[in-house]
Formats: sequence, structure tokens, C-alpha cells
Amino acid sequence: MSDPAAKAAVEERAALLLAVRRAGVRDISVMRAIETVPREAFAPYKFRDLANRNLALPLGCGQTMSRPADVGRRIEALRIGKGHRVLEIGTGSGYGTAILARLAWEVVSLERFETLAIEAAPRLAALEIANAAVLHADGLAPEATLGEFDRILVEAALDAPPAALISMLSPGGTLVYARREPQAGEKRARQRLIKVDRTESGEPHETDLGPHSLGPAASGLAKAL
Repeated sequence: MSDPAAKAAVEERAALLLAVRRAGVRDISVMRAIETVPREAFAPYKFRDLANRNLALPLGCGQTMSRPADVGRRIEALRIGKGHRVLEIGTGSGYGTAILARLAWEVVSLERFETLAIEAAPRLAALEIANAAVLHADGLAPEATLGEFDRILVEAALDAPPAALISMLSPGGTLVYARREPQAGEKRARQRLIKVDRTESGEPHETDLGPHSLGPAASGLAKAL
């Protein structure tokens, strides 16, 4: 490859995928989805030169674009199949939405910040992703008319998922979120990545997937910050 810039971009992309694997992501379909979604298409313009690094990047409205390795861990935990309907709480830039859309039959993503929701939709359209919809909505109090979902991903830290979300999870479905666990004497609560499997009988079963980090969840609608 004679173009130094193109060569550097390929090397950065390879290093990014290696970082995702080192974080423990092994599912081939998840790795392929991450490989085929250009993160630079979702990163703020002034940070696009950092898009192919395993770094969290600032977004508008005081939000953050998660590290690709963390996105990969959350999505792998869902075990998404081609026939699954997925609900994402917290669209952000739309990067995670695009990866989910590569894996699922349908993705509905709810974003409380109107500005972020408006900006994410054309990014997905530019990649010709037709099976994902971004809605300006309160993800912690979703409308029941959205129906049931096979998989739910909460892109935020909670003490526990709201009953409204659990009720939208189909029997046999899976929900993934980061749980806050306050520690005595510590100002900032530690977090654990939690997978909730709803059994066919409707009972939830939790699995702790280890330390994680996400911004705190907030309820209600907002235009911007």
C-alpha cells in the first residue's frame, strides 16, 4: 500500500479490532459487525482522527461515545440472532445502533435528547441501514405500543432496570445494563455489567459479567444541554 495515510488507517483499524478482542469479545458475528461499521461516520467531526482508537469520545448534550471494546462487550452479551427484535435505550451517536442493526432483524433505539436523535438518523441512512429506527423518547418509560422485544440494551448505568422495560422483554429474552453498586466511603459508585435473562415462565435470572462503566441514566425528554 503506497499511500501512507491509507496504510495508517488500515493499521489503526486492525489495532482497534485487536483491542476489542483483548476485551474478551469472541463472537465472530459481533466482531464482523464492528469491523464493517465505520466509527468515524458517527464521531464528532473534531474527533474523527481518534475514531479508530479504543477511546471514549465526547458527544453533544454532555454525552459520551463509548469505547468500541465496551460496546462490543455489551452487544456480545445479548447473543443477538438474525430474527431478533432489539430495543436500545440511549442512541447517542448511533454507532451502537448501527452495529446492532448488522446483527438483528429490527432495532428500535430511544434517545431522550432530541438533538442526538435528529443527528443519528441521517448517519444510519448514509450507511443504508434500513432496519433501525431512532425515536426521541424516554427510554426509562417507553410506550407499551412499541411491543415486545427479544433483546434490550440499556446504554446507561442504573440501580435496576425499570419494570416497564422488563415487561417489554419477551419470554426467553435478554436485557443488558450496567448496575451501580455504591461503596461505603466512595463518592462514585462502582458498576457491574449485568445480563438479565427472562425465562420462559417469565422469571428474571441475573448474570454478573464483571466491571463496566457507563454514564448514569436519566429520565424524561430533553432537546439539548
